[in-house]
Amino acid sequence: MADLSISTFKGQFISGARPNLYEVRIAELGAQLEFMAKAASLPASNIEQVEVPYMGRSIKVAGNRTFADWTVTVINDVDFAIRKQAEAWMAKINSHENNDGEVDISGYMRDATVRQLDQSGAVVYNYDFKNIWPTEISEISLGFEENNTIEEFTITFAVGSFWTSDAT
Repeated sequence: MADLSISTFKGQFISGARPNLYEVRIAELGAQLEFMAKAASLPASNIEQVEVPYMGRSIKVAGNRTFADWTVTVINDVDFAIRKQAEAWMAKINSHENNDGEVDISGYMRDATVRQLDQSGAVVYNYDFKNIWPTEISEISLGFEENNTIEEFTITFAVGSFWTSDAT
């Protein structure tokens, strides 16, 4: 029979990871992003299934890994610094006017890092994103009734892959 006592739970529980203790770094968007990234996520990945038919039945086997898009919410400053950098990155990929852009993928794909921190500020786990690029910069809603708020927007990135590692 399982021991369901609170003492057993406490003996196994060290401390919970906090969702508000993290750093986001994307060199293309500058050092300020580390402070202005209001929200991010730890990424999702999936292993697709392949169905193999045999005599009217199918077995499911593991297919390729795919990486979900990744979204970062950014607090907008009055200089629009991060938004300008993100818009310039997207314009490099495909310009607004001429429908031309970077043809060499190494010219626009970048790397990023999300670091999960503990309560003392030490890095406890890393997510290293490889070959990301922005697919969407969200709108910024404007309105006279928006008193006492600061603008924010999201940037969605396509993700080539990511690796995880414990802090060292």
